[in-house]
Amino acid sequence: MPPRYRIIVDLSQLMLHLLEGDTVVKSYPVGIGTIASASPEGLFKIINKQPNPGGPFGAFWMGLSKPHYGIHGTNRPDSVGKRSSHGCIRMHNADVLDLAAKVSVGTEVRIRK
Repeated sequence: MPPRYRIIVDLSQLMLHLLEGDTVVKSYPVGIGTIASASPEGLFKIINKQPNPGGPFGAFWMGLSKPHYGIHGTNRPDSVGKRSSHGCIRMHNADVLDLAAKVSVGTEVRIRK
């Protein structure tokens, strides 16, 4: 059975959209990579999920099929809504926990401009 949801990260809007089919069911503000360390564009999958990963990754980590990149929380909530990361998709901790409860390993993640 395919995953119920898919994710689109819109880099130009600094937003992550959760879709069920073709319908956006929830949108979250995100922090993205700086100009020097831009977030990768393309089609990826969530390959692992880890609560409380430690370090700067906030309340939850979801690793992407592009090595060293993920969607994660942050201990710097002021960095959400800006170009602030080393390429990862950074979310408020409450938002990343909400998202992580809805998506599973294998969920498609499209990162686009």
